[in-house]
Amino acid sequence: MNFKNDKRFKSFIVTIIVVILLVTVIPIPYYVEKPGTSENLRDYVSVDGKRDKYDGSFMLTTVAVQQATIASLVSGHLNHTNDVISKKEMMGTSSGKEYEEMQHYHMETSQNIATKVALDLAKKPYKVDYKGIYVMSIDEHSNFENKLNVGDTIVKVDDQKIERTEDLTKYIKTKKIDDSVKITYEQGGKTKETKGDLIKLPETKKAGIGITLVDHTEIDTKEEINFSTESIGGPSAGLMFTLELYSLITGKDLRNGQDIAGTGTIDSEGTIGRIGGIDKKVIAADHEGADIFFAPNDEIDPEIKKKHPDVKTNYEEAIESAKKNRLEIKIIPVKTVDDAIKYLEKGK
Repeated sequence: MNFKNDKRFKSFIVTIIVVILLVTVIPIPYYVEKPGTSENLRDYVSVDGKRDKYDGSFMLTTVAVQQATIASLVSGHLNHTNDVISKKEMMGTSSGKEYEEMQHYHMETSQNIATKVALDLAKKPYKVDYKGIYVMSIDEHSNFENKLNVGDTIVKVDDQKIERTEDLTKYIKTKKIDDSVKITYEQGGKTKETKGDLIKLPETKKAGIGITLVDHTEIDTKEEINFSTESIGGPSAGLMFTLELYSLITGKDLRNGQDIAGTGTIDSEGTIGRIGGIDKKVIAADHEGADIFFAPNDEIDPEIKKKHPDVKTNYEEAIESAKKNRLEIKIIPVKTVDDAIKYLEKGK
């Protein structure tokens, strides 16, 4: 009898251990997004070997993303500052490795654009060297899936030189659905070629390759500009990179001792774009003690607003998060990098 009881007890313990492992350790195809960190950019950016020494700081903000277990999925739903999203919502059809590579190339592009915009604002000379276009993602219906990889650089289409995304777009407009095209691309330092038929793009109903692209550029300038952001990915630090670079290049102290956080993509003209997770980023900035948070003051397309009446601008989302979480941080709406600089200069 004792032997049977002992055997049952051991089976019970093993069952409990298995259940605990299933609930707390085994990953499931969902991710939990929550407030991340605020990083002082003086630790990540230098110009001519020098780093920012002014009082206060410019900070980029992040969203922490963790693959869910059953336990973290439940806690994620219970915590109002967290969001639970499916793997497909987060990565689309990309693998984990491809998604990480996309984030890396988004970050590299963001840094190049930030460098260009900061030099423009500082009225410093530079040269943009167009290397081709990065492959950022490949649609599952594209005939180039399993032929091209994320991070490949397209340099020619049908033997025509391609330097920018607009070059490719212009050429593809001359083609029809099911037309075959030859793509010359660089991968791992080697030049390769592949062929495939154009597909009907679901968004435009026109012919296309079925890949997401971004310009692969390098900025040639007399200033030696370095970024150390190996552990961070994505495009959303463009605004804050530009402010940090502008301050370093011009020697202007814009902060007046304040800790200034923010987020937003930028284009080559310095226009700030919408990003995801701003409700969490403003919490991260407040927890780090930031005084000011710059939020993109984007405009919602009327057609999108009509279909989704509850959609808000980034600025509205940040304000809503600050009120809901009783944050003390001051949120400033900005449309361009110049808006942010003028705001800081006015406050001195």
